Amino acid sequence: MGNFLTRLLAETTEAATGNGGQLGLVALAAAIAVLVGGLSALGESWIACHAIDAMSRNPEQQGKLQSTMILAIALDESTAIYALIVAILILFVLGAKI
Repeated sequence: MGNFLTRLLAETTEAATGNGGQLGLVALAAAIAVLVGGLSALGESWIACHAIDAMSRNPEQQGKLQSTMILAIALDESTAIYALIVAILILFVLGAKI
């Protein structure tokens, strides 16, 4: 694993210093943006897990808990959508300037 990371860092550094190598850094920035957006899935699973726990402990509040859970998941999903938009902008706006 360490050899892979060392080689990846060396190739990224080489791409950044060569002709047109900044395109590699733009792709890396977009990948980081997508990774951050992907972390939103962990938040969604955490929300759903705790809402289901609450529903199992208090079944008469299921309707209220379910609507609150759906709203929270929708708000959490918006962060993933923003990250995707940032990644697309990085690729097409910054990538076009190189």
